[in-house]
Amino acid sequence: MRICVVGTGYVGLVCGTCLADQGFHITCVDRDEDKIDRLKAGKIPIYEPGLEDIFRRAMRKQTLEFTTDGGTAIAEADVVYIAVGTPSADDGSADLRAVYTVADLIGTAMNGPTTVVIKSTVPVGTADAVRARIAERTSEVFDVVSNPEFLKEGAAVDDFTHPDRIVVGCASSESVKVMQTLYAGFVRTGRPIIFMDNRSAELTKYASNALLATKISFMNELARLCEAVGADVEAVRLGAGSDSRIGPRFLFAGAGFGGSCFPKDIRALRHLAAQAGVGLEIPAAVESVNESQKHLLADKILARFGSDLSGRTFGIWGLAFKPRTNDVREAPSLVVIRRLLQAGAAIQAYDPEAMSEARRVLTGESGAERITYVDAPLAAAAGADALILITEWSEFRNPDLAALREALREPVLFDGRNIYSPEGVAEAGLEYHGIGRKA
Repeated sequence: MRICVVGTGYVGLVCGTCLADQGFHITCVDRDEDKIDRLKAGKIPIYEPGLEDIFRRAMRKQTLEFTTDGGTAIAEADVVYIAVGTPSADDGSADLRAVYTVADLIGTAMNGPTTVVIKSTVPVGTADAVRARIAERTSEVFDVVSNPEFLKEGAAVDDFTHPDRIVVGCASSESVKVMQTLYAGFVRTGRPIIFMDNRSAELTKYASNALLATKISFMNELARLCEAVGADVEAVRLGAGSDSRIGPRFLFAGAGFGGSCFPKDIRALRHLAAQAGVGLEIPAAVESVNESQKHLLADKILARFGSDLSGRTFGIWGLAFKPRTNDVREAPSLVVIRRLLQAGAAIQAYDPEAMSEARRVLTGESGAERITYVDAPLAAAAGADALILITEWSEFRNPDLAALREALREPVLFDGRNIYSPEGVAEAGLEYHGIGRKA
């Protein structure tokens, strides 16, 4: 079976590489010539743990190749994955132009029976629209399958190869057999492939992300309540999460969520509901809480040091929106940095993987010349008025608090992910500020 994957972002590259590692012949397509040239040269444009090993193995076995010639790759394929971006449009809807461009190309180029698999996150009804566009351009037999991805950045390879479940929306028994063949190597331990109709599969992705985001925002609201009434959100989290009906995951209070999925998908779900004449109040509240949560650390810093931060320097640990990725899209760190720069502060920032991306995004913005990107965690704290932990990378979890106290100009620590013991920080002579914690 020959497979074409159109799009070489996080989803397309992980999908294509993992399938190639299973012995399928994969051709990944992208219109970005420079990106394709770099991939052909073995240079992976994203940081994703575990991806490089299987990428190099597939390249050695010649089961993975890259091209800008989408027409030829589609014509030679039995299965075509659509894995292009669907960013938020100005009205919050998913921008489907790239999806439809690929659909039109498939209809023009396909040269025999083809299974078209939509891996991109798309609103309900997209499979129907893709099916109609392809049918306008070909007389070949084909089916359109909705197969939403559930890949967490920083754990995408493991999520693809060891999925909790695989959701497949399709309309024919032939497509069921194709998808069973594609994923047989990933469900041998009994994890289910759940077959359903296209529209239900499309909505399942949004439902899953919205539910997870709701847990996060609810705990962030509880953290604010904890601070107001003298409770500790970590104790509340452990108590509530021990209930098997609730579970312990996604209950960590912090500086808010970012990335390419949760914010975008919540906006798209709200837009979809509005178009259908259904008012969804909870997703709107989740989005509102998260946006205000991203400002919470900056609010705490300004409350502690005053509204004019001119002449002050702050160290920042963590720029990526989450650990184990170099992605800074909608990252809380950007909100904090911009607020501090606006107040006149200087920044010393360190992140194991995301400094280049952060520099690219922030360069040219007002005050960006006051950001220094340093090469070690302790260098971010050197001479700073406070240290701000924003992204909970593993290397930040057990710092030498005595050395940190010595490096800082003022012994103040803002823990934006509640990864430190307030008591332990205080014993080391540092002033502790967490999210919903009892100091």
